[in-house]
Amino acid sequence: MKFLPLILFGAVVTAGGAMAAMSASLAMFTPSSLHWVAQTGPGKGTWNAVMVGDPAKSGNAIMRVKEPDGYVNTPHYHAHDEYITVIQGALLFGTGDTVDKSKAKLLPTGSFVMVPAGVHHWSVTQGVTIEQVGGQGPLNNIPIKKGAM
Repeated sequence: MKFLPLILFGAVVTAGGAMAAMSASLAMFTPSSLHWVAQTGPGKGTWNAVMVGDPAKSGNAIMRVKEPDGYVNTPHYHAHDEYITVIQGALLFGTGDTVDKSKAKLLPTGSFVMVPAGVHHWSVTQGVTIEQVGGQGPLNNIPIKKGAM
């Protein structure tokens, strides 16, 4: 009888783990199965493929962003931390309110950067570039207003 509480605890933990596993859906992609969507507005000329979550809503989200050679992602920031992995191509990555390539850090394929919430940053692509971007949604860019600093 003295083992009954341990058995019950084990059953509750096991059931809780099984329920958590059932509530999540498996997400699996190959490069050819990604659904690329052309962007409009400030992101015109780029394409997004959502991997997990909804980047426009609150909650975890991961997407890939494909940009042409020389694409300038103008100075902006995010309300939450942003996690970027360069999958293809390269980024010239900088912080601040002005694009200044002479002060940029080159992030080649395979590079990773974590940008804390509120940090003003920008990038310029070298070659057709694919970034995997993740974090808490919404993952929208908040543009820097001229004369903000």
